[in-house]
Amino acid sequence: MFSTTYTREAMPSTNHGRTCSSFRVNSPQFSRSELVDAFAAFEATVDAAAQSHDWDAWVQHYTPDVLYIEHAAGTMRGRDEVREWISRTMGSFPGSHMVAFPSLWHVIDEPTGRVIMELDNPMRDPGDGTVIGETNISIITYAGDGLWRQQEDIYNPLRFVQATLKWCRKAAELGTLDDAGAQFVAQYGGAQ
Repeated sequence: MFSTTYTREAMPSTNHGRTCSSFRVNSPQFSRSELVDAFAAFEATVDAAAQSHDWDAWVQHYTPDVLYIEHAAGTMRGRDEVREWISRTMGSFPGSHMVAFPSLWHVIDEPTGRVIMELDNPMRDPGDGTVIGETNISIITYAGDGLWRQQEDIYNPLRFVQATLKWCRKAAELGTLDDAGAQFVAQYGGAQ
């Protein structure tokens, strides 16, 4: 295993000529082809998990000591905490109604071993073909050997609530709103 080091350095800012401190991650160098292949395997596993609702293979793409930062749920350390969180999240509404998590775009940052992406989170068809969902930014950091050592999900939880309420209103209009969706509306005040 390797050790990541952080270097604090003064960087010129655009804030009227002042300087600010920032952290630079010193990471082992991985080839672009290794990062591309690892990310392709990661995406295929996410797609399979979204279809099967079995998130164990997805969790296995992380190192045993993974650091997972999820801005609404908090910080998880290790596969067991990530597995518990993802199983709970995807096993209950609205996660249980999300059907895929494709990346709309991604950037591979070779010097840091990171992939930065925008993920779509569409919910299932409410009954008329309407696609409703929300996106988030995710940053994953590669550890080597096909494993990722960190993930951070960045999004506005209120936008996810709004999208979910929009889906619930459409499902109610079509007569397909289930009990879990109705409970979500009651909890989060789906009044217009």
